Amino acid sequence: MKTFLTGTAAVALMAFAGVANAADLKMSHVRPQDATIDKELRTFAAEVAEATGGDVNIEIFPASALGDYTTVQERVSVGAIDMATQPAATAADRRMQISSFPYLANGWDDARAIYGPDGPVRTVMADLYAEQDITMLAAYPVYFGGISLNTDPVNPGDPSQSNGIKVRVPGIKSFQLTGQALGYIPSPIPFSEAFTAIQTGVVDGVIGSGAEGYYASFRDVTKAYIPANTHFEVWYMIISNGSMAELDAEDQEALTAAAAEFEAQRWTVAEEDQGKWEQRLADELGTNVVELSDEQLAAMAAKVRADVWPEVLKDVGAEWGQDILDQIGK
Repeated sequence: MKTFLTGTAAVALMAFAGVANAADLKMSHVRPQDATIDKELRTFAAEVAEATGGDVNIEIFPASALGDYTTVQERVSVGAIDMATQPAATAADRRMQISSFPYLANGWDDARAIYGPDGPVRTVMADLYAEQDITMLAAYPVYFGGISLNTDPVNPGDPSQSNGIKVRVPGIKSFQLTGQALGYIPSPIPFSEAFTAIQTGVVDGVIGSGAEGYYASFRDVTKAYIPANTHFEVWYMIISNGSMAELDAEDQEALTAAAAEFEAQRWTVAEEDQGKWEQRLADELGTNVVELSDEQLAAMAAKVRADVWPEVLKDVGAEWGQDILDQIGK
């Protein structure tokens, strides 16, 4: 015996099926609401929703609301969080230090060749994420890193001199060794505790971010900023393999295409954006933005490459790391 649905019932069933097929994805990032990355991700989410006809809806969670970036990466790996755009968490795999290798890029053109599409570091990072059941959708160039101080700088362009200034560094060996090589006393402190540590005088500054990051999270404790080009900061847009697999082929294609456009657009504005944030530190906060000569920057790079690179290579695997450096021509 055949049973026919009434018109109302049929419409209701079709609506339910549409809801069931829609994907609501949670995306974490590390900056406060309305920061540059927050605005760009919200635009990206809107474009994905439009491209998929509302099938894929991405909800943005700023300011590490879903957890510290290390925890978030672990949760993306197991599918507990769908997506994130953030730094690579080296606790999961020490080889991910290659992404923040100090003084690896000499300038923006060099950075794009290394970290942009088909670049050696971008390629290997995609492989490392894949080993954690994570798909990398895009690389997000942020800035060249510098040093924020809540005190007057001492010999800021002379890495041969110890300056006696204690600075917070991420719990990543490359940053710790870089701080030491540049004459500072590095103190590994979690990001969530860094502002209070500076405010209370536990440390007098930070290494590990750049002008935009210091403005966003440390502007009240940034008296001086040294654009030392310590590393090239790049974040990655990642998605859990499980969350990706739940999308149909057309939605996967639309999401991937939107991510590629998101990355391409960022490369066109990132360098100019870095200059704007350095200027905002100076103009809005009265921060002493220290000018370093090409010779001083070269001396810092040479010191770090001589002192730090061999140790970091040991940490990530000398042969594996050297192969990547060889591809880059370093």
